[in-house]
Amino acid sequence: MPPKIAVITGPTATGKTRLGVLLARRLGGEVVSADSMQLYRGMDIGTAKPAPEEMQGVPHHLIDVAEPWENWSAARYVAAAGAACRDIPARGRPPIVVGGTGLYIDSLVQGRSFGAVDESGETRRELEERYDEIGGAAMLRELAQLDPERAAKLHARDKKRVVRAYEVYLLTGKTITELDAESRLKPPDFDAAYIILGWASREEMYAHIDARVDEMVGRGLFAEVEALLAEGLSPGSTAMQAIGYKEAAAALRGECSRAEAIETIKRETRRYAKRQLTWLRRREGALRIDWQGEPDFASAVRDSTEYLLRCGI
Repeated sequence: MPPKIAVITGPTATGKTRLGVLLARRLGGEVVSADSMQLYRGMDIGTAKPAPEEMQGVPHHLIDVAEPWENWSAARYVAAAGAACRDIPARGRPPIVVGGTGLYIDSLVQGRSFGAVDESGETRRELEERYDEIGGAAMLRELAQLDPERAAKLHARDKKRVVRAYEVYLLTGKTITELDAESRLKPPDFDAAYIILGWASREEMYAHIDARVDEMVGRGLFAEVEALLAEGLSPGSTAMQAIGYKEAAAALRGECSRAEAIETIKRETRRYAKRQLTWLRRREGALRIDWQGEPDFASAVRDSTEYLLRCGI
């Protein structure tokens, strides 16, 4: 039987962090973050990273483990988070995975293989240079000869994913499509019990998203982005593609006003939340908690505890 883990997920601004801490305190567990941007140091405000006082003494894993100029892939996350989710029960504590990055959560639970990694980075650099030389459309056509199914899902301007798909084939002799099929056939690495937070209506969800963005701006989002850029962080880095950071950076470069950047952040966050909802619809058997008005965390902790105990956690 695969090890059991609890997963608290849901769209952005639903209280996942707080419920994760409260449940961890109730159950004596530890939190494993499933947020692709809370990995990076110095990115605190725009990622809604929990402050030490919000953690309430609960150990948190996969937060502040990378410099913002590093490129943490899903494969690297799965390796690190999987190790944490095996080590925590070995110490007699339940792991509680908390976050909204669906790719990370699915890949962790399934134990998905992402293919070999060229530690030197030479293969990727050569492919990136070739992409720049011949153009994205030409490289996508080449990829289509190797992996037509994956190529059909990609856009020529998506340099990162086009290059990665090509790189996987060169390093493994298998396409990403083949590796995905193999991953689906293997049993999952973890037996996950899902707790999904949400709002009773889209209007409530959007209102809380807008309020969170305003709060981030008030706490100094633009100053945080300015400091990262001043340290030499490239606007093209993976970390700077996060919602909130790329829009603030555009305003700091004078490409738009701060007011326009704020409205764009709100719009893109709402779109991201809609994509998260689409992913969450596939979760059968999950405990779903939809807030109406002010979140009732006392009831949520009680219901979640009962649910997790029924699931053997």
